[in-house]
Amino acid sequence: MQDFETLKRSIESTRDLESVVRTMKTLAAVSIRQYEQAVDSLEDYSDTVYCGLEMVLSKSLSDSRLPDGPASGTIGMILFGSDQGMCGQFNEQLETYAEEYFTATDLVRRKQAWMIVGSRMRGKALDSGHEVDFDFSLPGSATGIAPLVSEMLAKIDQWRHQRRLSEIYIFYNQRESASTYKPHVVQLLPVDPTKFHRKHQGPSTSRSLPLYTMSRTTLLSRLIQQYLFVSLFRACAESLAGENASRIASMQAAERNIKERLMNLQAEFNQRRQTAITEELLDVVTGFEALKDAE
Repeated sequence: MQDFETLKRSIESTRDLESVVRTMKTLAAVSIRQYEQAVDSLEDYSDTVYCGLEMVLSKSLSDSRLPDGPASGTIGMILFGSDQGMCGQFNEQLETYAEEYFTATDLVRRKQAWMIVGSRMRGKALDSGHEVDFDFSLPGSATGIAPLVSEMLAKIDQWRHQRRLSEIYIFYNQRESASTYKPHVVQLLPVDPTKFHRKHQGPSTSRSLPLYTMSRTTLLSRLIQQYLFVSLFRACAESLAGENASRIASMQAAERNIKERLMNLQAEFNQRRQTAITEELLDVVTGFEALKDAE
């Protein structure tokens, strides 16, 4: 059994750990809020890009995609994981979801090329035997998402031609509540033009018809580049929010374990103290009886 001093140190250390866990849970909640705000701030810009694509594609669905290089049927996989730990099975669940996503389709036989965001996800992918073509580190705040996405877009253009990709999918964990998330997938390329015709079905708020004066091909190319930017930005921000939701869940589980540990230590400390007091009282009584008999 532990002595008094050891028990005291254990109780103090456990209380310090409880304080750290509580602080980390608070920081994760604050981080979720900033990434939510980043997604919210993107909505107006996203709507503008969608409106522009709807305008350009309103008259014709033909020739509505970016010119592609020769495709070999290889599927590009972009996975958003985490750089930091203490977020439970965040990376493992997403990797499993990405590996199994094509299982029930004919695409399961196609070759895959992987692009990873997050050092811990990269480690999981390499351990599973996947060849990672490009990997990126996650930003520490919402302000770093845009530079990361810009860098990724440059690499994606290079990646498409080097690996002759026919399709690219984004996999990331999407937050559902304060401490839950689920894997999500978005097809990044090729862009389906029909989705922009379904985006705005309500009556127009403008009195004039949308017009453009520059080359349709040039405008379409630039709008699709912005659409890709919006898609990657949203995936990154939502993944970071999901990571912190997972961290909150892990911290809540740790907090419960710490409280249980603290209760057990406190109970053992109280028992040991009561035993020591009882022993001291018995020693006093025994000594008194001995002195009394000696008289």
